[in-house]
Amino acid sequence: MAGEPILIVEDNPINAMLVEVLLTTREYETKTAANAEEALIILTTFPAKLIIMDIQLPGIDGLELTRQLKADPQYKNIIIVAVTAYAMKGDREKALAAGCDEYIPKPIDINSFADVITEMLQEK
Repeated sequence: MAGEPILIVEDNPINAMLVEVLLTTREYETKTAANAEEALIILTTFPAKLIIMDIQLPGIDGLELTRQLKADPQYKNIIIVAVTAYAMKGDREKALAAGCDEYIPKPIDINSFADVITEMLQEK
């Protein structure tokens, strides 16, 4: 679904750039936020269909931001994909319980990452 707007919430600039390259190669429109507060500001003018959400963010973490977004009628239908280095037993369940629609552990598989995102957008 070329052109779909995707917000990348990632505090590590290298990880953010990698995700952005993988998505813009598929012609998705992307914006990047380094923290929850910046993400909320961007969302006021950027109609994201999907959010790539790092869990370990400075300040408000990705799980709390996900809970806030899913509780807000304006944002509750945005697809949220947790992408995180937290890959211990139970972490996937925590992300899904917070409202994430999918969970992808880091390091991401650069060969399949964009395919997973495309599938998520097609399902909604």
